Amino acid sequence: MTHKNETQVRKGRHCVSALHAHLVFVTKYRRRVFNDVMLNRLEAILLDVCKDFEVDLVEFNGEQDHVHLLIEYPPKVQLSKLINSLKGVSSRLMRKEYQEIHRYLWNGALWSPSYFAGSCGGASLDVITKYIEHQNRPK
Repeated sequence: MTHKNETQVRKGRHCVSALHAHLVFVTKYRRRVFNDVMLNRLEAILLDVCKDFEVDLVEFNGEQDHVHLLIEYPPKVQLSKLINSLKGVSSRLMRKEYQEIHRYLWNGALWSPSYFAGSCGGASLDVITKYIEHQNRPK
């Protein structure tokens, strides 16, 4: 994990980027499934998936029925594919490793099919809008 307050700029051959997203995954039927031990294992699983995508899991935390992730990702990563993999792999492994999850869920799905993804980091929209508005456009 990278340091929370560090500004990360990712440099590739043809691109410099600083893309961050806040993700929230909710358990199916908002069931209270997780305890601290499960959240620690879930974080490890999500870290492994992120590494496969060359994504940094900057911050992770959760409660009994949902988790929050702050990620930094390269432009080549399609967020919907990353999220599919994060949810799919974690659901499969958590259900396999923690049989008690089946008490709360009937059809084998750990996560609700929906999720929240918000872009974050960098300057505020107001600052960027003003910066773009005040460019020296040729006449």
